[in-house]
Amino acid sequence: MLHLSQSHAGCVGCPADIKRLRLGGGKLRSRRSGTSIACLIAVASALFVANARANLWGYLDEQGVAHFATEKLDERYQLFFKGETNVDAAARAKAEAPPAGGDFSRSRMYRYVTRHPNVAKFSPLIERDAKLNGLDPALVKAVIAVESAFEPAAVSPKGALGLMQLTPDTGARYGVVADKERSAEQKLLDPAINLSIGTRYLRDLLSLFANDLGLALAAYNAGEQTVQHYKQSIPPFPETQEYVKLVRQFYALYRPAPVVPPAPARIMIPRRHRMPE
Repeated sequence: MLHLSQSHAGCVGCPADIKRLRLGGGKLRSRRSGTSIACLIAVASALFVANARANLWGYLDEQGVAHFATEKLDERYQLFFKGETNVDAAARAKAEAPPAGGDFSRSRMYRYVTRHPNVAKFSPLIERDAKLNGLDPALVKAVIAVESAFEPAAVSPKGALGLMQLTPDTGARYGVVADKERSAEQKLLDPAINLSIGTRYLRDLLSLFANDLGLALAAYNAGEQTVQHYKQSIPPFPETQEYVKLVRQFYALYRPAPVVPPAPARIMIPRRHRMPE
Protein backbone atom coordinates (compact mmCIF):
# COMPACT_ATOMS: atom_id res chain seq x y z
CA MET A 1 0.00 0.00 0.00
CA LEU A 2 1.15 3.52 -0.70
CA HIS A 3 1.96 5.65 2.32
CA LEU A 4 1.75 9.33 1.46
CA SER A 5 2.48 12.16 3.84
CA GLN A 6 0.03 14.90 4.75
CA SER A 7 1.82 17.41 2.59
CA HIS A 8 -0.24 17.88 -0.52
CA ALA A 9 -1.03 20.00 -3.52
CA GLY A 10 -2.57 23.29 -2.53
CA CYS A 11 -4.02 22.12 0.82
CA VAL A 12 -6.66 24.77 0.36
CA GLY A 13 -9.36 22.91 2.21
CA CYS A 14 -7.55 21.79 5.33
CA PRO A 15 -8.15 23.75 8.55
CA ALA A 16 -4.80 25.54 8.26
CA ASP A 17 -5.47 26.95 4.81
CA ILE A 18 -8.99 27.83 3.72
CA LYS A 19 -8.49 31.36 2.42
CA ARG A 20 -8.68 30.49 -1.26
CA LEU A 21 -12.07 28.91 -0.81
CA ARG A 22 -13.49 31.38 1.66
CA LEU A 23 -15.93 33.97 0.33
CA GLY A 24 -13.97 37.14 -0.15
CA GLY A 25 -10.76 35.32 0.77
CA GLY A 26 -7.29 35.35 -0.70
CA LYS A 27 -6.71 35.47 -4.42
CA LEU A 28 -4.10 33.59 -6.33
CA ARG A 29 -1.35 35.90 -7.47
CA SER A 30 1.20 35.68 -10.22
CA ARG A 31 4.78 35.58 -8.99
CA ARG A 32 5.84 37.25 -12.21
CA SER A 33 3.54 40.25 -12.11
CA GLY A 34 2.10 40.37 -8.59
CA THR A 35 -1.36 40.91 -10.06
CA SER A 36 -4.46 38.97 -9.13
CA ILE A 37 -5.11 36.07 -11.45
CA ALA A 38 -7.74 33.53 -12.28
CA CYS A 39 -9.57 31.44 -9.78
CA LEU A 40 -11.03 32.56 -6.49
CA ILE A 41 -13.50 29.84 -5.58
CA ALA A 42 -16.59 30.89 -3.65
CA VAL A 43 -17.97 28.50 -1.07
CA ALA A 44 -21.52 27.23 -1.12
CA SER A 45 -22.82 25.98 2.22
CA ALA A 46 -24.66 22.92 0.91
CA LEU A 47 -23.14 19.57 1.88
CA PHE A 48 -21.59 17.41 -0.81
CA VAL A 49 -23.59 14.40 -1.98
CA ALA A 50 -21.69 12.06 -4.31
CA ASN A 51 -22.94 12.09 -7.91
CA ALA A 52 -25.70 14.58 -7.08
CA ARG A 53 -26.74 17.17 -9.62
CA ALA A 54 -24.88 20.44 -9.13
CA ASN A 55 -24.49 23.34 -11.52
CA LEU A 56 -21.55 25.62 -12.27
CA TRP A 57 -22.02 29.34 -11.71
CA GLY A 58 -19.43 32.05 -12.14
CA TYR A 59 -18.46 35.57 -13.07
CA LEU A 60 -15.37 37.60 -13.93
CA ASP A 61 -14.75 40.60 -11.71
CA GLU A 62 -13.20 43.94 -12.67
CA GLN A 63 -9.69 42.58 -12.17
CA GLY A 64 -10.34 39.61 -14.45
CA VAL A 65 -10.53 37.16 -11.54
CA ALA A 66 -12.85 34.22 -12.19
CA HIS A 67 -15.19 33.26 -9.35
CA PHE A 68 -16.81 29.80 -9.37
CA ALA A 69 -19.50 28.18 -7.22
CA THR A 70 -21.98 25.32 -7.46
CA GLU A 71 -24.93 27.55 -6.61
CA LYS A 72 -25.93 31.16 -7.25
CA LEU A 73 -24.45 33.08 -4.34
CA ASP A 74 -25.53 36.53 -5.54
CA GLU A 75 -26.71 38.35 -8.65
CA ARG A 76 -23.24 38.47 -10.19
CA TYR A 77 -23.13 34.70 -10.67
CA GLN A 78 -24.33 33.39 -14.02
CA LEU A 79 -25.13 29.77 -14.76
CA PHE A 80 -22.74 28.44 -17.41
CA PHE A 81 -23.02 24.67 -17.04
CA LYS A 82 -25.81 22.41 -15.85
CA GLY A 83 -24.30 19.63 -13.79
CA GLU A 84 -25.46 16.10 -14.22
CA THR A 85 -24.74 12.50 -13.42
CA ASN A 86 -23.53 10.17 -16.14
CA VAL A 87 -27.10 8.95 -16.60
CA ASP A 88 -28.29 12.51 -17.04
CA ALA A 89 -25.52 13.14 -19.57
CA ALA A 90 -26.84 10.46 -21.90
CA ALA A 91 -30.34 11.86 -21.60
CA ARG A 92 -29.07 15.36 -22.31
CA ALA A 93 -27.27 14.20 -25.43
CA LYS A 94 -30.58 12.93 -26.78
CA ALA A 95 -32.38 16.19 -26.14
CA GLU A 96 -32.76 18.52 -29.09
CA ALA A 97 -33.84 21.62 -27.19
CA PRO A 98 -31.15 23.91 -25.69
CA PRO A 99 -30.96 24.08 -21.89
CA ALA A 100 -33.14 26.52 -20.01
CA GLY A 101 -31.74 30.03 -20.30
CA GLY A 102 -30.22 29.54 -23.73
CA ASP A 103 -27.08 28.01 -25.18
CA PHE A 104 -24.44 27.89 -22.43
CA SER A 105 -21.65 27.52 -24.98
CA ARG A 106 -22.21 31.17 -25.90
CA SER A 107 -21.88 32.46 -22.34
CA ARG A 108 -18.81 34.43 -21.31
CA MET A 109 -17.88 32.08 -18.48
CA TYR A 110 -18.25 28.95 -20.60
CA ARG A 111 -15.95 30.46 -23.22
CA TYR A 112 -13.51 31.45 -20.48
CA VAL A 113 -13.11 27.92 -19.11
CA THR A 114 -13.11 26.14 -22.48
CA ARG A 115 -11.48 28.57 -24.92
CA HIS A 116 -8.93 30.39 -22.82
CA PRO A 117 -5.62 30.30 -24.74
CA ASN A 118 -3.91 28.38 -21.93
CA VAL A 119 -6.41 25.52 -22.22
CA ALA A 120 -5.26 24.86 -25.78
CA LYS A 121 -1.63 25.69 -25.00
CA PHE A 122 -1.28 23.09 -22.25
CA SER A 123 -3.61 20.43 -23.64
CA PRO A 124 -0.80 18.44 -25.34
CA LEU A 125 1.15 18.22 -22.06
CA ILE A 126 -2.01 17.33 -20.16
CA GLU A 127 -2.88 14.59 -22.64
CA ARG A 128 0.63 13.15 -22.47
CA ASP A 129 0.98 13.08 -18.68
CA ALA A 130 -2.59 11.93 -18.11
CA LYS A 131 -2.09 8.94 -20.39
CA LEU A 132 1.29 8.12 -18.85
CA ASN A 133 -0.42 7.86 -15.46
CA GLY A 134 -3.64 6.18 -16.56
CA LEU A 135 -5.79 9.26 -15.96
CA ASP A 136 -8.59 10.79 -17.98
CA PRO A 137 -7.24 14.07 -19.43
CA ALA A 138 -10.62 15.66 -18.69
CA LEU A 139 -10.10 14.95 -14.99
CA VAL A 140 -6.68 16.58 -15.03
CA LYS A 141 -8.16 19.63 -16.76
CA ALA A 142 -10.86 19.80 -14.11
CA VAL A 143 -8.31 19.80 -11.29
CA ILE A 144 -6.29 22.51 -13.04
CA ALA A 145 -9.39 24.65 -13.65
CA VAL A 146 -10.26 24.64 -9.95
CA GLU A 147 -6.69 24.86 -8.66
CA SER A 148 -5.25 27.59 -10.89
CA ALA A 149 -7.67 28.37 -13.74
CA PHE A 150 -4.85 27.32 -16.11
CA GLU A 151 -2.47 30.02 -14.86
CA PRO A 152 1.06 28.50 -14.87
CA ALA A 153 2.47 31.26 -12.64
CA ALA A 154 -0.20 30.90 -9.95
CA VAL A 155 1.10 31.06 -6.37
CA SER A 156 -1.27 30.58 -3.44
CA PRO A 157 -0.94 32.44 -0.12
CA LYS A 158 0.41 29.19 1.37
CA GLY A 159 3.03 28.70 -1.32
CA ALA A 160 1.36 26.16 -3.61
CA LEU A 161 2.65 26.63 -7.13
CA GLY A 162 1.72 26.36 -10.77
CA LEU A 163 -1.03 24.75 -12.77
CA MET A 164 -1.76 21.96 -10.28
CA GLN A 165 -0.82 23.98 -7.18
CA LEU A 166 1.97 21.81 -5.80
CA THR A 167 3.85 22.62 -2.61
CA PRO A 168 7.64 22.25 -2.45
CA ASP A 169 7.12 19.40 0.05
CA THR A 170 5.01 17.52 -2.48
CA GLY A 171 7.57 18.19 -5.17
CA ALA A 172 10.37 16.86 -2.98
CA ARG A 173 8.51 13.58 -2.52
CA TYR A 174 8.75 13.12 -6.28
CA GLY A 175 12.35 14.24 -6.63
CA VAL A 176 11.91 17.94 -7.38
CA VAL A 177 14.66 19.67 -5.40
CA ALA A 178 16.83 22.73 -5.88
CA ASP A 179 20.02 22.61 -7.89
CA LYS A 180 22.64 25.17 -8.97
CA GLU A 181 20.41 26.54 -11.70
CA ARG A 182 16.91 26.62 -10.22
CA SER A 183 15.14 26.47 -6.88
CA ALA A 184 12.47 23.86 -6.23
CA GLU A 185 9.85 26.61 -6.48
CA GLN A 186 11.13 27.68 -9.89
CA LYS A 187 11.00 24.11 -11.10
CA LEU A 188 7.41 23.67 -9.90
CA LEU A 189 6.41 26.77 -11.87
CA ASP A 190 7.63 25.00 -15.02
CA PRO A 191 4.40 23.64 -16.59
CA ALA A 192 6.08 20.45 -17.82
CA ILE A 193 7.44 19.59 -14.36
CA ASN A 194 4.27 20.69 -12.59
CA LEU A 195 2.01 18.55 -14.75
CA SER A 196 4.34 15.55 -14.55
CA ILE A 197 4.40 15.63 -10.73
CA GLY A 198 0.76 16.64 -10.31
CA THR A 199 -0.57 13.80 -12.43
CA ARG A 200 1.65 11.29 -10.64
CA TYR A 201 0.39 12.57 -7.30
CA LEU A 202 -3.25 12.34 -8.40
CA ARG A 203 -2.63 8.82 -9.70
CA ASP A 204 -1.11 7.80 -6.37
CA LEU A 205 -4.07 9.21 -4.45
CA LEU A 206 -6.49 7.25 -6.62
CA SER A 207 -4.44 4.12 -5.97
CA LEU A 208 -4.34 4.81 -2.24
CA PHE A 209 -8.12 5.23 -2.05
CA ALA A 210 -9.05 2.29 -4.31
CA ASN A 211 -9.98 4.51 -7.28
CA ASP A 212 -12.61 6.39 -5.26
CA LEU A 213 -12.58 9.72 -7.08
CA GLY A 214 -14.31 11.66 -4.30
CA LEU A 215 -11.80 10.52 -1.69
CA ALA A 216 -8.83 11.15 -3.99
CA LEU A 217 -10.01 14.69 -4.70
CA ALA A 218 -10.67 15.33 -1.02
CA ALA A 219 -7.13 14.14 -0.27
CA TYR A 220 -5.68 16.36 -3.00
CA ASN A 221 -7.38 19.28 -1.28
CA ALA A 222 -7.18 18.46 2.44
CA GLY A 223 -4.41 15.88 2.64
CA GLU A 224 -4.55 12.10 2.54
CA GLN A 225 -4.04 11.76 6.30
CA THR A 226 -7.07 13.96 6.88
CA VAL A 227 -9.23 11.66 4.75
CA GLN A 228 -7.86 8.65 6.60
CA HIS A 229 -8.54 10.36 9.94
CA TYR A 230 -12.21 10.65 8.97
CA LYS A 231 -12.40 6.90 8.36
CA GLN A 232 -11.93 6.99 4.60
CA SER A 233 -14.64 9.58 4.02
CA ILE A 234 -14.72 13.13 2.70
CA PRO A 235 -13.85 15.40 5.64
CA PRO A 236 -16.69 17.54 7.02
CA PHE A 237 -15.08 20.80 5.91
CA PRO A 238 -17.43 22.88 3.70
CA GLU A 239 -14.40 24.04 1.70
CA THR A 240 -13.25 20.50 0.92
CA GLN A 241 -16.77 19.34 0.11
CA GLU A 242 -17.23 22.30 -2.23
CA TYR A 243 -13.85 21.61 -3.83
CA VAL A 244 -14.84 18.02 -4.62
CA LYS A 245 -18.14 19.18 -6.08
CA LEU A 246 -16.45 21.81 -8.24
CA VAL A 247 -13.87 19.41 -9.65
CA ARG A 248 -16.57 16.83 -10.40
CA GLN A 249 -18.62 19.42 -12.26
CA PHE A 250 -15.65 20.69 -14.26
CA TYR A 251 -14.87 17.05 -15.04
CA ALA A 252 -18.37 16.68 -16.45
CA LEU A 253 -17.87 19.88 -18.45
CA TYR A 254 -14.56 18.79 -20.00
CA ARG A 255 -15.61 15.23 -20.80
CA PRO A 256 -16.77 14.68 -24.38
CA ALA A 257 -20.52 14.37 -24.74
CA PRO A 258 -21.60 10.73 -24.96
CA VAL A 259 -22.27 9.42 -28.41
CA VAL A 260 -25.88 8.35 -28.68
CA PRO A 261 -26.57 5.92 -31.53
CA PRO A 262 -29.37 6.98 -33.85
CA ALA A 263 -32.72 5.40 -33.25
CA PRO A 264 -33.39 2.50 -35.61
CA ALA A 265 -35.47 3.45 -38.60
CA ARG A 266 -39.03 2.22 -38.59
CA ILE A 267 -39.76 0.03 -41.57
CA MET A 268 -43.33 0.08 -42.73
CA ILE A 269 -44.43 -3.23 -44.22
CA PRO A 270 -47.49 -2.82 -46.42
CA ARG A 271 -50.46 -4.92 -45.51
CA ARG A 272 -51.03 -7.96 -47.66
CA HIS A 273 -54.24 -7.93 -49.62
CA ARG A 274 -56.10 -11.14 -50.16
CA MET A 275 -56.27 -12.08 -53.80
CA PRO A 276 -59.74 -12.82 -55.11
CA GLU A 277 -60.44 -16.55 -55.43
